[in-house]
Amino acid sequence: MGILLFLLRVSCVAILILFGLLLVVLVFPVASLQIRTAMSLYWSRLLMRVCGVKVRVRGEPLRTGAVLWVVNHVSWVDIFVLNSIRSTAFVAKSEIRRWPMIGWLVAGAGTVFIERGNRNAIRAVAEQMKGRFSQGEVVGLFPEGTTSSGFDVGPFHSSLFDAALRAHVDVQPVALRFFHRGQRSDYNAFVGEQNLLQNLWYLLGTTGVVVDVAFLEAMSADTCEQMGRSQVAARAHHVIRQAVIGKADQ
Repeated sequence: MGILLFLLRVSCVAILILFGLLLVVLVFPVASLQIRTAMSLYWSRLLMRVCGVKVRVRGEPLRTGAVLWVVNHVSWVDIFVLNSIRSTAFVAKSEIRRWPMIGWLVAGAGTVFIERGNRNAIRAVAEQMKGRFSQGEVVGLFPEGTTSSGFDVGPFHSSLFDAALRAHVDVQPVALRFFHRGQRSDYNAFVGEQNLLQNLWYLLGTTGVVVDVAFLEAMSADTCEQMGRSQVAARAHHVIRQAVIGKADQ
């Protein structure tokens, strides 16, 4: 059953991604921001359904206006999970751009890529984030800089928090927890030496995948300005980690 389910789902995912690429190439260049965000939202919801991922939302996401969503990072799925709630421009590592199909899609949809280890890249990324904020968009940031098993949260890099402070926008911490067949699990975590195809095999060949998305209390722009980027990053890390490692209802 796992093989048959994988083949069925991977075929549907491939068709959906090709359709998404057509939208990005043919429609996005001439569509308004409102139309693009609506397309991204509903396309991401459909992708998660096809992949067999149930998205469970807790808390109150900021659905309007510019905001920085600060999120722990577990898998490539994270981008589409958040996009299924509100269309989000993510800051992601440059390696994702080179992934077949998925990389092309997230690039065309407006992902801001950062080259890890290049200090000069931070300034350029911050400028792109500022542009997103000026249009009232939400920017998603994975400040760990890498994925984890999902059972804990790694240290946060605070450099890109500065873009939110300079743009005077609210910062909302978001905690992701992955479940597999009713239990907390790292089954779908994209970590270690695993490549994208292997991770797709695990995800598309199984059932019972749930991603719990906890939207935590936002920090206002004024509060963030008073705290400074290091303290904002530390506060976000603390509340996200508490949500990730704490107990929650199944």
